[in-house]
Amino acid sequence: MSYKGTPFDKPVVKNYIGGQAVIEGVMMRGKKMYALAVRTPDGSICVEKENIDDFFTKNSVFKLPILRGVAAFIQSLVMGTKIIMRSAQLAGIEEETEEKGKFEKFIENKLGDKFMDVLIYISVAVSLVFSIALFFVLPVFLGGFFKPFIPGTWALGIIEGVIRILIFLGYLLIISKMKEIKRVFQYHGAEHKTINCFEHGEELNVENVKKYTRLHKRCGTSFLLIVMIISMVVFFFIRTDTILLRVISRILLVPVVAGISYEIIKWAGKSDSPIVKIVSAPGLCLQKITTAEPDGEQIEAAIAAMKGVLENEPQ
Repeated sequence: MSYKGTPFDKPVVKNYIGGQAVIEGVMMRGKKMYALAVRTPDGSICVEKENIDDFFTKNSVFKLPILRGVAAFIQSLVMGTKIIMRSAQLAGIEEETEEKGKFEKFIENKLGDKFMDVLIYISVAVSLVFSIALFFVLPVFLGGFFKPFIPGTWALGIIEGVIRILIFLGYLLIISKMKEIKRVFQYHGAEHKTINCFEHGEELNVENVKKYTRLHKRCGTSFLLIVMIISMVVFFFIRTDTILLRVISRILLVPVVAGISYEIIKWAGKSDSPIVKIVSAPGLCLQKITTAEPDGEQIEAAIAAMKGVLENEPQ
């Protein structure tokens, strides 16, 4: 009998393997390393592995609650950007033979081997600025239009939160219509199906993986939605009429919100209690937008990434 239920319908093996959909492939991450599997232009699957050894993994302070969430958030941004750029190269989207501009050549000559690292951090910084401006600063200004119609400043936090969630949902719906993003969402579905298959103890092959749901409660999409909800709760207690102070408080509290949200996702990933089902339900519903049913070749890439991790971390 094929299994098409939710991740809660069967007992699962708890593990720490997570993943990320990339361009024409999937990355699976263990505790100490990750494996990237990308479908190349010739139809084969290229698997690359790399150890996770950075500033955050070397410092025990970032293993503390809340702080580990902030570290994981920043680490995922840097690693995610690096992996996506690499997947684009392997998939043949970024041609190495493209003629570089004078400025790019100048910077590359000055930085040498560090050029790509600097480019990654610049990309992350730009992404952070854009995200904070779109999801945290813009709702403050839009919420200000409702100020004459509400009883006090306490309601502004709630209105901002609703606006923030609406912007987030609208953003996802818009990008989901793009052809390239649709394929990434299919690989996202392949990633979840493969992890669900592994957690239920079945052999990793296309036929088995296809049976499983494309939803998973430890998904990054669920994390982002929880960030939106937690921010509504936290900002509810920051009451001021000054727009500038509201904007500054939102920006400064982003790490706190991310840290709390991480702890909730971490707890949800370890528990199957009724409360977890309720907390996870909105994120699972949202994954119906950010994941799509994959084909056999996409599942093969996800399996290759999973096996790449299991070869190094069989435990």
